[in-house]
Amino acid sequence: MADLKVALVGNPNTGKSTLFNLLTGLNQKIGNFPGITVDKKTGYCKLPSGKTAEIIDLPGTYSLYPKSKDERIVFQVLADERNNAHPDIIVLVADSTNLRRNLLLFSQVADLGKPMLLVLNMADMAKKEGISIDVDKLAERLGVQVVSISARKEEGIAQLKKAIAQTTTVATQNSSVETKDFAPKAIEEIKRKIGVDNDYYALQILHQHEHLTFFTAKEQEEIETIEVSNSFDTVKLQGEETVARYKHLSKVLNDVVTDTGAERKFILTDKIDAVLTHKIGGVIIFFFILFFIFNAIFSWSSVPMDMIEGGFATLTEWGHEYLPAGVLTDLLLDGVVAGLGGIIIFIPQIAVLFALISILEDTGYMARVTFMMDKVMRKFGLSGKSVVPMIGGIACAVPSIMSARNIENWKDRIITIMVTPLISCSARLPVYTLLISLVVPNEKVLGILNLQGLALMGMYLISIAAAILVALVFKFILKAKERSYFIMELPVYRMPRWKNVLFTMYEKSKAFVVEAGKVIIAISIILWVMSTYGPSQRFEAIDAKYNNIEATSTDSVQLASLERDRAAEKLENSYAGIVGKVIEPAIKPLGYDWKIGIALITSFAAREAFVGTMATIYSVEGAEDSEAGELRLRDKIAAAKDPKTGLPIFTIATAFSLMLFYAFAMQCMSTVAIVYRETKSWKWPVIQLVYMTVMAYVAALIAYQLINP
Repeated sequence: MADLKVALVGNPNTGKSTLFNLLTGLNQKIGNFPGITVDKKTGYCKLPSGKTAEIIDLPGTYSLYPKSKDERIVFQVLADERNNAHPDIIVLVADSTNLRRNLLLFSQVADLGKPMLLVLNMADMAKKEGISIDVDKLAERLGVQVVSISARKEEGIAQLKKAIAQTTTVATQNSSVETKDFAPKAIEEIKRKIGVDNDYYALQILHQHEHLTFFTAKEQEEIETIEVSNSFDTVKLQGEETVARYKHLSKVLNDVVTDTGAERKFILTDKIDAVLTHKIGGVIIFFFILFFIFNAIFSWSSVPMDMIEGGFATLTEWGHEYLPAGVLTDLLLDGVVAGLGGIIIFIPQIAVLFALISILEDTGYMARVTFMMDKVMRKFGLSGKSVVPMIGGIACAVPSIMSARNIENWKDRIITIMVTPLISCSARLPVYTLLISLVVPNEKVLGILNLQGLALMGMYLISIAAAILVALVFKFILKAKERSYFIMELPVYRMPRWKNVLFTMYEKSKAFVVEAGKVIIAISIILWVMSTYGPSQRFEAIDAKYNNIEATSTDSVQLASLERDRAAEKLENSYAGIVGKVIEPAIKPLGYDWKIGIALITSFAAREAFVGTMATIYSVEGAEDSEAGELRLRDKIAAAKDPKTGLPIFTIATAFSLMLFYAFAMQCMSTVAIVYRETKSWKWPVIQLVYMTVMAYVAALIAYQLINP
C-alpha cells in the first residue's frame, strides 16, 4: 500500500514517460481509469524517507483545456478527490529547452491549489543548446520546489525523489492570474453550488463540466443554467486566459532564462530535416529504412530462431524418449510444448522489430514520417493525426485504435479506426515469416537485397496501400461537416536511449509471449484433444483396417509407413478433422486443405495462433512416427503432401494466398472488442468484420488462381 500518490503531468514529448519508467522500473502496471477506456499507467517508487509513492502517469497535454478524450483525463483526475488516481502531490514535467510554452500548463495546474513541484527535464539538451536557467530564482518566483534533471542520462533522479518526499501537503505556489476577473458572477455561483473555494477550479468546472463524470445529470443541468444565465463564452474566455497567462510568464521568466544559442539552436535539426522530410527524397529514404527493418528481421534473428527451434525439437524428442508413454505425455509434448514452441520461436523477430521502431521514435524520426504523410493522408479522407495510429498498427491494432481518441474530427476518427486493423501488426509477423521462409529462397539480389526481406516488406506495403484505399472509400460513404486540422511539434533529433530501447524490447516480447501464450496454450490443449480423439466407430474401423494390413502384408516399405498412415487417417477422422472437412469446400478454391481450415478457425482468437495450430496438428499427425517427431515445424509443413495429387500443400500460390488472407482478415477478437468499446456500437465492428473478411477471401482467391499453374 502506497503512503502517497504522485501524478506526473506534462506536455507531450517532455520525457514524462521516460521519467515514469526510471522512477518505477519494472514495478508498474497498465489498466484503465475507472469507467473510461483510457490507459492508466501506475507504478511504485521507494523514497529516501522510507515512504512508498504510487506514481501515476497521466496523458500528455498542452493545456488543461482538452482537445481529445485522453487529455480530458488530466483535469478529471485532478478535480475529483473520489477518483482512485487523485494525487496527493502533482509533479509537473517541463522541457527545459522550451520552458515558456511548458509553463502555461504549470500555471493552470498551480492555480488549482494542489501541492506540486516542477521538474525541468532535458537539462543536458538545454545546456548543449546554450540555454541556462536560474533554478533558485525560478523556484522563488513560482513558490514551489524546482528540480533540474536529465531523464535520458538518469541525472537528478535521486534529488527528485528527495524533493517529492519533502513536498508539503499544503500548496505553496504563487497565483498566476486573477481568475475571478474572467467571469466573477458565474464563478461565485459555481463555488456556492458545488462547495469549493478555489476560483480557478470553479472556472474549469464551467468550461469542462460536460465531460466530468463525477457530476450527476441534475448537477450538470444546474451548472448549464449558471452558464446560460451569465452568458458564459467558453471560447472567448479561454483565449483571454491564455493571453493573460503568457504575459504573467514573461515576467516570471525575465532574467531567469538565458539563451546564448538561440540562432544555432535548431541549425543541425533543420539541415537534417531538409533531407529526411524532402517531398521526394524523404519518401525514398523512408522506404530504404523500411527495407532495412524487414531485412534485419530475417537476418539478425535467424541464428537465435534456429537455436530456439532446435531446442524445442530436442525437448520434444527427449520427452518422448524419457517420459512414460501415455495420454498426459502426448498432451504435454504434442499439444502444449508444440503450440508454445510455435510462438516462442518468433521472440527474436518481435524483439528486432520493436527495437528498431523504438530507435526511430527515440531519435525523433517517426514524428517526421507523420509530418511527411499528412498531405497524402488528406487526399484519402484522413488527417496527419491518423498516421500515428496507423504506424502504431505495425505493433498492434488495439492500442493504436485507442490512440485515435486524439483525433477530434468524428469522420477522421471513425475512418482511422476502420482501416487501422488492415496495417500488418506484429501478430501477423509469425505467419508471414513462416510462410516466406517456406517458399521464398534466402538469396540476395544485387548483393544487398534479401529476397525474404523484400517479400516481407511487400506484405507490409500491401497492407498500407489497402488501408489507404479503403479509407478513400469511407471518405465518400461517411458524411460530416467538421473540418479537421493537424498541429504537431517536431522534436529535435536526439540519440536513442539504449536502456529504453532494451526495456521496450523486453516489455513487447514479454507481452507477445504472455498474451499470445495464454491463447495458444488454451487452443493447443483443445486442438490436441479434438485432433487426438474422434467418433469411436471411425477409430475402431481404422485400427481394424491397419491391424489387418499389418498381419497380412509382407511388403517392408508398406509396413515401415504403416503407423504414419494410421496417424494421418485418424487425424483426418478426428473431431478436428471433421470440422476441417466441413469448411474445406469453401476454402479449396484458395488452395487450402482442411488442416489450414482448422488454423483459420483457431486463429480468429489471435492471428499468431495459426503457427501454434499448425505445430499441434503436425505434431499429432507425426506423434507415432519417431522420425517425423524429430522434424522441425518448418520441415514438417514443407514436407506436407496432398494425399490425392502427391504434390506439396504449401506451394508459392498457397503461401501467398494465405499471407494475403491474413493481411486483410479480421482474425483478432481483441480488435473487434476494442472497436466496439471505442465506438460504443456493434455497427462499426460488424461492418469491419464483414468487409475485411470479404477482402481477405477475394484477395486470396485471386492470388491463388493467378499464381497456381
